[in-house]
Amino acid sequence: MSQRRIKYREAIAEATVQSMDRDESIFVMGESADDPLGIFGTTRLAFEKFGEHRVFDVPLSENALTGWGTGAAISGMKPLMVHQRNDFLLLALDQVINHAAKWKYIHGRSVPWTIRAIIGKRWGQAAQHSQALQALFAHVPGLKVVLPASPYDAKGLLAASLFDDSPVICLEHRGLYETMGVVPEEYYEVPLGVAKLVRTGKDVTVVAISEMVSQAQIAAEKLSDMGVDAEIIDLRCVRPLDLDVLVTSVKKTGHLISCDVGWTQFGISAEVVCCVAERAHEFLKKAPVRIGLPDCPTPCSYALEEVYYPDNQDIVAAAAKLFSLAVKDKCDRSQQEKSGVADFVGPF
Repeated sequence: MSQRRIKYREAIAEATVQSMDRDESIFVMGESADDPLGIFGTTRLAFEKFGEHRVFDVPLSENALTGWGTGAAISGMKPLMVHQRNDFLLLALDQVINHAAKWKYIHGRSVPWTIRAIIGKRWGQAAQHSQALQALFAHVPGLKVVLPASPYDAKGLLAASLFDDSPVICLEHRGLYETMGVVPEEYYEVPLGVAKLVRTGKDVTVVAISEMVSQAQIAAEKLSDMGVDAEIIDLRCVRPLDLDVLVTSVKKTGHLISCDVGWTQFGISAEVVCCVAERAHEFLKKAPVRIGLPDCPTPCSYALEEVYYPDNQDIVAAAAKLFSLAVKDKCDRSQQEKSGVADFVGPF
């Protein structure tokens, strides 16, 4: 297989075209899906090849069109719907949660339906355009939720999603679109629900999703210089969740740091800690650590964003605390809320 390198967004575009070549029932719908510059260029190749018959723009009516896509899936088509922000999916929760997710359970018919949605970050996008809502969707039986962290997985997971019998929500982080990686030219699929061992290590297990995977890799290099050997696991899919690889790693390392791109409370990081504690608590040498967003909406201020979003420094600080090592942290998370983030948006 070839070893050429392409961008994350190019991998998505390629997966779309190759999947549409394989199955004529796949079509793409979304706001600006027919615009060469729309949706970060991820639908341009498909529109150029298949035209407006199979790739088309839709009005700003998220709930109606998501319901229409669900109906198309129930009728035997394979719609690929693109929401330019995952926040906009909140306008279509009835169609997603009460219809698509439950249709097979109630009626016994598959719903091969994929939604791509984008997680925003920075650029002053603030509280209504930068949420990461994977925990909300993963809470619902009947849905599958994937978060590709690399160009290779962006192509393989989207292809697998398009040929899955269940409704799948594929959440793409805006900060990853320009990242480069090795992606085979050939069509391939990455199985849903199978985590990826990104880096082997013996001292601490760092579980991450989406953009936090790259931050974990940076942190691992810094920790290596401090004498800490970190093992990194990319969940890739948060529903279904690959628990076996998590438990196996924690049994080896005895320490767990769980990283999310969403809120820490009631989030994916909490679910990971809970599942590991239920299955391997006797192997944990210290209490697990969760890393994610503080308990408040996203601020608009660039200065506050720098404090609000977790990064590799937070992972390094968490690991250093586990092993009683001295490290200069950018800002203690408990102090962040006291020194501006939570105060800026008010009490919650």
